[in-house]
Amino acid sequence: MTAEAATTLVPKQAKAAGGSAATADRRRVRTAFTFLAPSLLGVVLFLVIPVIMVIFLSFTRWNLLTPLRWVGLSNYVNIFEYDGFGHSLLVTAYYVLLNIPFQTVLALGLALLLNNKRAGSAFIRIICVLPFLATPVAMGVVWTWFFAPTTGIVNELLGHVGIAGPAWLSNAATAMPVVAFANVWQYAGYNMLFFLAGLQAVPLTLYEAASLDGASKIQAFRRVTLPLLRPALLFVLVTSVIGSFQVFDTAYVMTGGGPGNATEVANLNIYNTAFAGFRIGEASAMSVVLFLIILLVSVVQFRYFNKRITYEIG
Repeated sequence: MTAEAATTLVPKQAKAAGGSAATADRRRVRTAFTFLAPSLLGVVLFLVIPVIMVIFLSFTRWNLLTPLRWVGLSNYVNIFEYDGFGHSLLVTAYYVLLNIPFQTVLALGLALLLNNKRAGSAFIRIICVLPFLATPVAMGVVWTWFFAPTTGIVNELLGHVGIAGPAWLSNAATAMPVVAFANVWQYAGYNMLFFLAGLQAVPLTLYEAASLDGASKIQAFRRVTLPLLRPALLFVLVTSVIGSFQVFDTAYVMTGGGPGNATEVANLNIYNTAFAGFRIGEASAMSVVLFLIILLVSVVQFRYFNKRITYEIG
């Protein structure tokens, strides 16, 4: 009789323990959602709902005044036939190709130079990051003044060595490189921080082992530093490429898309279509296409780095 009671008691105790564990799990989930609710609300209101609205508007014709009219896929046809959106995508791609390689190489070079504990290195790191703290609009205004054709500092310096500087922002050949330079200047120091964190996470014993094997500094950089920097490189490339495809304020302030449409990047074209031409449907279609391009490029980057990344050593 005692054995039978004990046998009956054990499942009851196990059931009670399981029930209390489940209750505790539910309580933790409710607590987590309580803390996450403000952020989730912001994401839903300012990200999810606007994205859904843009996708819906891309299938309509609307000028902010008249009622919406469903037009299907005609907006997607019109933006490539009549609105020069294809050209603005090429201009954006050109900007990305100018911006990303120079910005990444400069950020990595700064990180390598400042990855030490020498006196003054911390101060130089702060100086390198300071441009990131300024707004792109402010930086655009400053660099527009620097590259002014007659009163700009750049042409003044070139004049002292006998070189007549061009009208940088009025020349189709030089306007986009100048816009890209302004963004490289602003964001290289910020990306340097991620490379610097990655460099400081590399164990010094690996460099000692490479040195004992007779590896030169260049070989150690290629075989030790770069492979272990791939997580930081992936983050920097993905965020920088996304930001470069979304560039707007720098081009708007420095050139307004000119000369001609030499610097009319995709976001600037979207802005002009929506708020100058009042073609909200076509601007929404442009936004959707740009989003899909950014998504595709990001997926390609992740797939490329997926099998080439070492996150930990052991």
